[in-house]
Amino acid sequence: MTAEITAKPKITDREDIAKRLLRGSAKASYDPLIEIDWDAPVDPDMWGIRPERVSLYGTHLWDQLTEAQRKELSRLEVASIATIGIWFETILMQMLVRHAYHNDPTTQHVQYAYTEIADECRHTVMFAKMVEKLGWHTHRLDPVAFHLGRLFKTIAHGPLIFAGALFVEEVLDQIQREAIPDEQILPLVRAVARIHVVEEARHMRYAREEFARDWQNRGPIDKAYSKVVLGLITYYSATRLINPKVYEQVGLDPKEAYKVAKKNPHWIETKTWAARKVVATLNTGEAITGLGKYFWKKAGLLG
Repeated sequence: MTAEITAKPKITDREDIAKRLLRGSAKASYDPLIEIDWDAPVDPDMWGIRPERVSLYGTHLWDQLTEAQRKELSRLEVASIATIGIWFETILMQMLVRHAYHNDPTTQHVQYAYTEIADECRHTVMFAKMVEKLGWHTHRLDPVAFHLGRLFKTIAHGPLIFAGALFVEEVLDQIQREAIPDEQILPLVRAVARIHVVEEARHMRYAREEFARDWQNRGPIDKAYSKVVLGLITYYSATRLINPKVYEQVGLDPKEAYKVAKKNPHWIETKTWAARKVVATLNTGEAITGLGKYFWKKAGLLG
């Protein structure tokens, strides 16, 4: 990765990578409406995520919950995380359309951007159907996060588009990869994870390459600005993963539970673990420094 940051890549490299990604998409893309059994019942005795990944795990509030409530909370938290995935993938689709608008549609690079948009359309529908099956209702984000998302999709340029995408996709990818082989987790959640992991692997390769290619050509002022904006986006994404209303649905005081989860070392460790790969990638380009780094730390992403 260091070589990609320090050595200016050739345009042919960009096209070769896009060509390989397009071939991969042709060989392994899925329609979740067909691939997943949406009529299968949700087993209340199964987890939505590993118990140690639940935001309240190891706290006194966790001890107060029955086993059934803990499992319900795990399913609701997966659904809450999926709603954040929908939020950001909707933002990403708009940014990719804008990215394609400014480039040559006859290139493999832009054609892969359109292919990724198609993938993300299917993913948002898949996540939305899973959210409904898990017994969760989507709630509009708080005004600050909602309007920050609107602003970000409007002003983000190349490295911000792909660094932001890489952050959200890597975090979801780590959680889902862990869930796939775990037989205590609902088949529905594992089926969604399998599809998402396969297709997002290509998206992440695309994002890493584009970030590295664009970042090296940015000046110090542009980079300083980008670090702050990226820090804000990661902060608001990471701190909104779990909607406090999930706690209320299992009988807890949502304000108290939110405060307990925020300070829970197990939950902080989970977020740090899930973000570790994207942190390593962005650190290679020194994209997490200064004020931007403060927001990464504040969100519990750097340990």
